[in-house]
Amino acid sequence: MKRFFDFVTSSIAFVLLLPVFLVILILLFFVNKGNPLFFQLRPGKDGKIFKIFKFKTMTDKRDATGDLLPDEVRLTSIGKFVRKTSIDEIPQLLNVIKGEMSLIGPRPLLPEYLPLYSVEQYRRHEVKPGITGWAQVNGRNTIGWQQKFEYDVWYVDHVNFWLDLKIIGLTIKKILIREGISSATSLTMEKFKGN
Repeated sequence: MKRFFDFVTSSIAFVLLLPVFLVILILLFFVNKGNPLFFQLRPGKDGKIFKIFKFKTMTDKRDATGDLLPDEVRLTSIGKFVRKTSIDEIPQLLNVIKGEMSLIGPRPLLPEYLPLYSVEQYRRHEVKPGITGWAQVNGRNTIGWQQKFEYDVWYVDHVNFWLDLKIIGLTIKKILIREGISSATSLTMEKFKGN
């Protein structure tokens, strides 16, 4: 039921959002002076690695030594808008259609975090990762890692169709009021360094 709902809803959403997708694609192509999309490896269900699709909201500007400049410097004005409105998540509908992700589930994090999880935290990989999830509607990037993982595992233990519908509704509300996008000290979220 969940896979059927994901596939049908994502397919319809992608078709409806295709004009927005194409406009953002073109704008980011010119602003970034190149690729408007980026692909990043992320762990999915059972820790299986897949490529996640996202809009590229930052340039590749580097300092004299070749290191990337801080996020704040590389984030473009269009990139900032795309992030605030969560438009950068639209390409992930393709991951959902392919079956690598779900609409609702724990957000897919970096593969480098896998060995840092406790046994309980690793349980977040018992379900497919999602475009949005219980942690996102309960604080997103304004809550700490421990709280985020607790919300993820809570979702794994309580996953059902009605909870998913509730999370979709709460996600729409969060997007409209643009809440929880940045942490107190970072544009997104600080890196997880273990427990």
